[in-house]
Amino acid sequence: LAGVASNTPVLLAFSGGADSVALLDMMQKEYPNLSILLAHVNHGIRGEEALRDRAFCESVAKERKTEIVFLDVDIPTLAKEGKRGLEETAREVRYAFFADLMKERDIPLLLTAHHANDHLETILFRIARGTGLSGLCGIAPIRPFASGHLVRPMLSFSKAEILAYCQEHELAFVTDSTNADTTYARNNIRAEVVPALESLYGDIAHRAMRMSADLCED
Repeated sequence: LAGVASNTPVLLAFSGGADSVALLDMMQKEYPNLSILLAHVNHGIRGEEALRDRAFCESVAKERKTEIVFLDVDIPTLAKEGKRGLEETAREVRYAFFADLMKERDIPLLLTAHHANDHLETILFRIARGTGLSGLCGIAPIRPFASGHLVRPMLSFSKAEILAYCQEHELAFVTDSTNADTTYARNNIRAEVVPALESLYGDIAHRAMRMSADLCED
């Protein structure tokens, strides 16, 4: 958040997972005067587990004296009505919710907890589908969004580093069971392709970040 005033209000997409919990902790420690609004979306896909996550996020917000706003939505029904995929529909609804909040609250920055492994998975997914130079640039660390910008402060951290941070600082978090469902292409890449590449070449997440940075300059 270099160049941003310390009292600038921000919206933080908060799932309750390790990534967003670590991001919230880092932001509050690094910017103690930062005004943070948390936003949590219950997509109506995981039943009782999703309600557990919602309750957990509410408890974290209360403990950290941070306001949180919830959106409860039936994504399966919306996807069926629109004849679109669950993931695509969920993403559209989620980001529309974030954009509306930013407009209503006059918030210029949206923070998401995407990390280096998300970046790697995105690149591999795009390669498999066929992509050009811009696709290989991966996930942008910052881009225009709504009336402000979407910022991804965690993009240089790997998933392993984030989990280690949570363990070191004794941060509790929830785990989305659907992340293990390999019927989703991205989850299959995460579970099968990435480990195979790591066994051959080591830390490919950070290498992919360096590659994308070079390609962005090109």
